[in-house]
Amino acid sequence: MVDALSILSAIGSLGALASVISVAYWLGKKFSEIDAKFKLIDERFKRIDERFERLGNAFTSYQEFLIEFLSREGVIKSGDKELLINEARRVMRLALANPMTKEELEKLREYLDKSEKDELTPEEADEFLELARKFAWEYGNRPEAWKLHIYATITRALVKKKWAEKKEREVQASTQKQQ
Repeated sequence: MVDALSILSAIGSLGALASVISVAYWLGKKFSEIDAKFKLIDERFKRIDERFERLGNAFTSYQEFLIEFLSREGVIKSGDKELLINEARRVMRLALANPMTKEELEKLREYLDKSEKDELTPEEADEFLELARKFAWEYGNRPEAWKLHIYATITRALVKKKWAEKKEREVQASTQKQQ
């Protein structure tokens, strides 16, 4: 009788072990399927992120072109910049959590101050726009960040217009002296 109980016990243990192995195999297969689906989802999100990045680049480029064009055509005047300067100063408060370097933030502030006094060179205006663009990319969910970008774009357009006019006056003055 003991032998029969031992045999039945062994058979029961083997049956339980087989059940556990079967469930483990089934779970492993299901987890593999889930993992494969997550990999597909990750790939889709990567493609979506790439599309949004292209869209962001297109929007930024369009906005810069439009603002520069309007500034050069005199639709946006240099006197209008006070409103944008105030907005830009407000957005600088966001800088505490910004991954921009302290040097970049300080340079952005410096260019903002210089732009208020019309003291930017064309090269500085270009760098100001680059920094504002980086700021807008970081804080694109905040309208103030885009206002800073608009202001920097206007500033660059007006600085380039001012320097082109200055160069033109110098050429005219030189031509008049030669006559």
